Amino acid sequence: MTAPADNPLVTGRTAGSPLVRACRGERPATPPVWFMRQAGRSLPEYRAAREGIEMLDACLTPELAAELTLQPVRRHGVDAAVFFSDIVVPVALAGVDVRIVPGRGPVLGSPVRTPDDVAALPPLDPGALAPIVAGAAGAVAQLGTTPLIGFAGAPYTLASYLVEGGPSRDQLRARALMRTDPTTWAALLDWCADVSAAFLMAQVTGGASVVQLFDSWAGSLSVADYAGRVAPHSARTLTGVRALGVPVIHFGVGSGDLLAEMHRVGADVVGVDWRLPLDEASRRLGGAVPLQGNIDPALLAAPWPVLADHVEDVLRRGLAAPAHVVNLGHGVPPDTDPAVLTRVVELVHGWRSPVI
Repeated sequence: MTAPADNPLVTGRTAGSPLVRACRGERPATPPVWFMRQAGRSLPEYRAAREGIEMLDACLTPELAAELTLQPVRRHGVDAAVFFSDIVVPVALAGVDVRIVPGRGPVLGSPVRTPDDVAALPPLDPGALAPIVAGAAGAVAQLGTTPLIGFAGAPYTLASYLVEGGPSRDQLRARALMRTDPTTWAALLDWCADVSAAFLMAQVTGGASVVQLFDSWAGSLSVADYAGRVAPHSARTLTGVRALGVPVIHFGVGSGDLLAEMHRVGADVVGVDWRLPLDEASRRLGGAVPLQGNIDPALLAAPWPVLADHVEDVLRRGLAAPAHVVNLGHGVPPDTDPAVLTRVVELVHGWRSPVI
C-alpha cells in the first residue's frame, strides 16, 4: 500500500520542502518551522470564521476546516500547514457521545470503564471520514509546495479521555484500569489505535505529506508501563500509515524519559517538549534521530530579546540532531500575539547554522 498517486509527496510537489527533507534526516540551509495549534484561537481571523460554530461542526465542514488550516500559513509564512481538527473527531465519527466544551476540552456523555463499555464501542465506518478527506484535499489544493501535516491522538491519550470522561490532570482512572484489567485495557487501546489510524490515513488520502501522532498524556506513565502497555498500540496505529510512505512525527508532553520508546513505535521524528534541551534529547536517542521542538510556549509572552535568545539557543542545541524541525514544546497559547509568531518564523528563516 502506498499513498494515493495524486498525493503531493508522491507527485514530488512537497518532496523537496524543508519540512519533508528534515523529517527524512536531511538538514536544509533554512530550518523548517511550524507551530502546534497554529490554526486556532490566537488568530483574529480564526475567531471570526468560527463565530457561532461549534468545534466539532467546524472540524466536519470541509470548506471551513480547509480555510482554518490555511490561515496561519498565509499570516506567518510557516513551512507547513497542520490540518484543522481535533483528536476526538474520529471518536465522534464512530458514534461515541463526545462534545468539545469551550474552556475544558473533550467531554464524554458516558465514560468507558468496564469490559461491557469497551465491547460496546462501535467500529468506525470508513465512509464517515469523507469530510476529513475533503477538508484535507481542500487545503492541499491551495498549499502549493507547502506540505500539509495530518495528525491524530495516540491510543493512550484517546483512552485517557474515554476512561476519565474528559480531561484529567493525572489520568488516575486510566492508569488504574491499565493495571487492574489488562485485557479490557488492551481491547480499549486497540479500538483507539484503529480509529486514530483510520483518521491519519484519511488525511493522507486527502493529501497530507507528513503525519504527527500526539500523546498528550504520555508523561503520566513510567517507562515500563509505556513500553509494555502502551507502545504496542501506538505501533499498531502507525503500521498502516507507515506503509503509505509518509514521514511520521511522534510527540508527547512530559515524555523526556520515553523518547527512545516513542521512537521505536515507528517514528521518523521525535517531538520534544520544553522541559528537555534538544542536545540532551539527541544524546538520549544516540544522536541518530531527527528532532522537533522545543521553544517554551511561556516565552512567547516574554520581551522580544528574551524570546529571541531562547529561540537561538533552541536552534543551536538542535544542531546535535541529524535534522531539526523547529516548533514549540507544546501548543500555541490562545492569548499569544500573532505578530510574535510571525517574528519567530522570520528569525528562524534568517538564521544560519555555524560550521559544525
